[in-house]
Amino acid sequence: MSDKEDSILPASDIKQEDTSQKGSVVDMMLGKSSEKVIDHDTMIQETQKRIWSSLKKGIEYDATVDRSDAYLRKHVHEKQSMVVMYVDLVGSTDITLTLPEEKVAIIISSFAQEMAFAVKHHGGFVLKFVGDAVIGYFVHSSSLIAADNAVSCAKSMIKIIEEGINPILNQYDYPDLFVKIGVDFGTNMIIRYGSDAEKSHVDILGPTMNIAAKIQGKAKPQEILIGEDVYNRIHPSVQKEFLKKTWNENEWKYHSRDTGELYPVYYHSN
Repeated sequence: MSDKEDSILPASDIKQEDTSQKGSVVDMMLGKSSEKVIDHDTMIQETQKRIWSSLKKGIEYDATVDRSDAYLRKHVHEKQSMVVMYVDLVGSTDITLTLPEEKVAIIISSFAQEMAFAVKHHGGFVLKFVGDAVIGYFVHSSSLIAADNAVSCAKSMIKIIEEGINPILNQYDYPDLFVKIGVDFGTNMIIRYGSDAEKSHVDILGPTMNIAAKIQGKAKPQEILIGEDVYNRIHPSVQKEFLKKTWNENEWKYHSRDTGELYPVYYHSN
């Protein structure tokens, strides 16, 4: 089934997803998530404590990619539908030019780990850190719930930056951080580079990875952009928070493989 065909699930598919859970068909269609709701105030407080500790004592975070590595090794050579998220730090050059290298390393590392914590708290996996960017993915027996979790995570990331990290950095007269977030849904292949089932590198390949990266590249600082295949899966109440992106000529060139038309992208308007 193509990404576009999977955008609107047939009733039979919805029932099949519902069988593996204990929710109602209505809840599944509306993307009602059974994941634990994250308390906003607690999340911000925990973020600030970790940032304070990192800046003062250079405390290192626990590894957060181990869960992903274990998951991928269990599903090597499988095709899986997933929501992919790219989170890129904006303005890291300014930080590099104004702060000592050791401080820059702490700030960027802390930022990446806080984004990774957000992914984990929303039921996702951190695939990798690439420079000052974080790549995550969300898988679920219901693609509707995976989409809701990913979008909720993206919104939390913005709040973590604005209400958790930046107020602490401001106390040190450090520059504010900003992020650009791109999210898309589709089928990807889990691959292993090598024959060693435990040590060979594992990764994800597929068009969704590429399109999520392209979408992120078009986002503005503190903006969330999502592809249509994500938009079609999120809860109707959340859909109301997103507006369709209007592109200037040649600004966005990705075409849907199914329709041949420009692939629609939506931005968070709140």
